Amino acid sequence: MAQKTYPIDYSEVVTLGDYPQHIRVRGTDADNPVLLFLHGGPGVSDRHWVIGDQSDLADVCTMVCWDQRGSGKSYSGAQAKRDMNLQMMVDDAEQLVDYLREKFNKDKIYIVGHSWGSMLGTLLAQRAPDKIAAYVGMGQVVDLEENEELAYKFTLDEATRRGDKKALRDLARIGEPKNGSYGTMSNLITQRNLMTKYGGGTYAESENIWKSVIMPVLKSPEYTLGDLVKYVRGSLYSLNQLWPELAEKIRFMDQVKTLEMPVYITQGVHDQNTPSVIARKWFDQLEAPSKEWIDFDQSAHSPIKEEPEKWGQVIRERVFAQ
Repeated sequence: MAQKTYPIDYSEVVTLGDYPQHIRVRGTDADNPVLLFLHGGPGVSDRHWVIGDQSDLADVCTMVCWDQRGSGKSYSGAQAKRDMNLQMMVDDAEQLVDYLREKFNKDKIYIVGHSWGSMLGTLLAQRAPDKIAAYVGMGQVVDLEENEELAYKFTLDEATRRGDKKALRDLARIGEPKNGSYGTMSNLITQRNLMTKYGGGTYAESENIWKSVIMPVLKSPEYTLGDLVKYVRGSLYSLNQLWPELAEKIRFMDQVKTLEMPVYITQGVHDQNTPSVIARKWFDQLEAPSKEWIDFDQSAHSPIKEEPEKWGQVIRERVFAQ
């Protein structure tokens, strides 16, 4: 079968702030709305998921994947010698929105934020409502401190239920998170590995981070082997740079009570990475011109790749039908 071709299909380097960053664009008609994907992590770029699982959306929108500063193809040794903070990331995101608005002649664009990208997307939507047509959250983070308390509790309860003695020893060693932090990135990765193993990251699948994150990158034509090295280094760099600040500052229950555009939350029912119960409390109090919560019953943290057909249908039939 011949591979489908797209009239708009390219990669590009754009300077955001003072730093060159990579974007990946796919579409069929420049008149279509623009949809910008804000990946998670921090540092876990996901163009391989988006392009691999959601390219059918190119019929109704121009898809833009962005490897954020210090992530994936945008990681460099020069960036690794510099500090990075939340303000810088929101500034980069707004500059990219402006670039896309001008390039595609749009007053507003649509944004999707996944996990850490949902923090970035929420702050961007709050800052620049005149530039954002709608906000779509997935793996929505509201309060990172509370998030980690629940994520750790799930992992500990599941290890106890299963009688997983090694996991219990590892969890006792790293201890409960304090102020949203496990002390070291190694401890955070230990907790995430166990949570993923128990199906809290990808529903009904027992995977470690290598299988769920690294292997898909290695198999994707979107990244080379050299990019994979940058991907891993960028993930660790971004986590170290941003996590402590996010754990201290992200409190959307108090900080973000209103958004001035339609809001859609596409949440995996089984998500234990960013437990839905927290996002639901925020969503219920949020004031917006319209808002919709869409459950994905067969998903945990990433409906975009766990239930790709349903997720794409939601974007096509609900978000772009507004």
